[in-house]
Amino acid sequence: MDRDFRRPSAGATLLLIMVSMVAAAAPAFDPPPTPARPVVDTVNGVKLTDSYRWLEDGKNAEVQAWTKRQHEATLSWLDSNAPAVGGLHDELTAYFDRDITQPPFFKKGREFFRRTRKGEAQAKVYTRLDGRELLLFDPIALDPSGKTSVGAFVVNRDASRAAVATYSRGSEITDYRIIDTRTGEQIGSLLPGIGSFHWARDERYAFVSPRTKESIDRQEPQRCYRHRLGDDPKSDELLIAMTDAKDWCSVYEPEEAQVTVFENGDFYSNTIRIRPLASAAEPKTIYSSKEFRAEAEFRDDRIYIRTNDHAPNFKLMAATYGAPEFERWQVLWPEQETVLEGVDVTRDWILIRDKKDVLTRVWVHDLSGKRMRELPLPELGNVSASAYDIDKNVVYATLSTFTAPGRLYEIAGKTLAWSLLWEDKPPLDTSQIESKLVFYASKDGTRIPMFLSYRKGTKQDGSNPVFLHGYGGFNIGIAPDYVRSWAAFINRGGILAEAGIRGGDEYGERWHEAAKFGNKQNTFDDFAAAAEWLVREKFTTRDRLMIGGGSNGGLLVGAMLTQRPDLFAAALCQVPLLDMVRFHKFLIARYWIAEYGDPDKPEDFAYLLRYSPYQSVREGVNFPPTLVSAGEYDSRVDPLHAKKFVAAVQNHPGQIAPFLLYMDFDSGHGYGKAKEQVIRDRECELRFIFAQLGMR
Repeated sequence: MDRDFRRPSAGATLLLIMVSMVAAAAPAFDPPPTPARPVVDTVNGVKLTDSYRWLEDGKNAEVQAWTKRQHEATLSWLDSNAPAVGGLHDELTAYFDRDITQPPFFKKGREFFRRTRKGEAQAKVYTRLDGRELLLFDPIALDPSGKTSVGAFVVNRDASRAAVATYSRGSEITDYRIIDTRTGEQIGSLLPGIGSFHWARDERYAFVSPRTKESIDRQEPQRCYRHRLGDDPKSDELLIAMTDAKDWCSVYEPEEAQVTVFENGDFYSNTIRIRPLASAAEPKTIYSSKEFRAEAEFRDDRIYIRTNDHAPNFKLMAATYGAPEFERWQVLWPEQETVLEGVDVTRDWILIRDKKDVLTRVWVHDLSGKRMRELPLPELGNVSASAYDIDKNVVYATLSTFTAPGRLYEIAGKTLAWSLLWEDKPPLDTSQIESKLVFYASKDGTRIPMFLSYRKGTKQDGSNPVFLHGYGGFNIGIAPDYVRSWAAFINRGGILAEAGIRGGDEYGERWHEAAKFGNKQNTFDDFAAAAEWLVREKFTTRDRLMIGGGSNGGLLVGAMLTQRPDLFAAALCQVPLLDMVRFHKFLIARYWIAEYGDPDKPEDFAYLLRYSPYQSVREGVNFPPTLVSAGEYDSRVDPLHAKKFVAAVQNHPGQIAPFLLYMDFDSGHGYGKAKEQVIRDRECELRFIFAQLGMR
């Protein structure tokens, strides 16, 4: 079977003409030349031509030169066609470059927090000791360029030491250092290339899993070891060795239980085994599934488990150490119509967070599981995270709204009274911004939630510039969250729309499953329906509607560009996944086979090929103006996706509108950027948005 991706069907001709006429209004872009060097493969009986495979080799000097030329051409086009917006740079600088103290966390009466000072590129780690602040770790002292950031900060059982992870240029390839939390001094030597770190109960040891650039490139199966601090890693004790590169493993010893826990699984299922501390016995399996997952919290007397095992909205179960096998677990909270999001077990109560129509509620149960009452939130918002401090018998909960950043509250374990501990007060004016939750029908009639944030007094007269954002995958859904730098867009008359499309967790695992594997088209149909609804309800018109998304959301944008370019005026496609025929061959993408499917299997390949944006670029379509961004050091989504897609669109007959590649040469998937980079990148994105939507 031969597949020709470049010839439009007769039925699509009118659509292509319409798209070309509308997009042609954008200023033309003359991209740097990209030679086509076709590679022909036969995959599962289908003949495929890949003209830009040579761009996959990011280490190649020619590819690096091509990337630099593309980026420079993008900057030149932006300077000419997306000029600076009055006051925007100052607004972004005031928001990002200021003294920012992040929410603290507590251990054994000690407080730890991260803070970025105005003018500093990265956050530093501090503690409070004897009533004074103490700087514990400074990544800028380690790397004056400001390109190294702090990742995990793992405090030991008595809070006397911490393992600090650092990574450079957003690569998420981490090295660990052990420090004394009273002095900040490093103890012992560097632990390079460690992906995860857990203190053992005997703190001469740690449980580690190596993760290096080389192991990622080779897609090596993960391994977990018991490492004696200070010893050569070559002498580490191997505890788990995965044989499938799609699977993960973890070993840890919970502080509130006398067991060692061994876990392994893929993205959505797992096995849990336990054995007594310091025992050499074979671990006992308490849960194992290839379909479902269980998240266990181990206490001295009981095990509490949140699981979706035959419960798509999750249920809460409990077990004893004397009878820990799954068959003997007790149901404390049966599956409800709402989604069970999180559980905190205190000395007196069980606090359960659930979600109804993407809004959080908190319920109080006694320790037997009996529901007592709903615990009112101190303000309408989303409880995005919580953690229990067993020493103080309090729960720490982060609550956020669209117009106020996350606030950290302390919930007293006995009285359940809320006390505000911390809040950020950014210099953004959100006083005239309001938000609401709306619902619309997708192509198949499914009711989809969407948040709209806009300036008070905004009229539904079809004149508003709208940015429609989506993700739709990996069980990650929308929730009320602070608008952050989007305030600059909203305060200038824009509407920010966030669609809760299928693939997320808005309505539990069923919502997620409805857009996995061969159901992925539902994600795209839901998003297209959101665009149509916004126009139909007179929030905007097609000419003032822009779409955007990153990572899996970048795949969404790519699919919208190739399937429904008639729906919107422009697109922002960030760190995207776009070649779904070859995605699993690069970096950590093999883990995502559990979400998308396996291109090496004929049945999965067939549906992946149908929607894969890179293979769906068609002749005769003038795709809307699009800014595609990627990070050269991305260790999640290889920037080759962005490069190949941009090359394919720029060089197919009929493309007139600018299709731009914006590369960040000093970052990865968006994490750990220096503040200067963050401001620069965000300003370029907003300039592009404002220019395409006719805003100033």
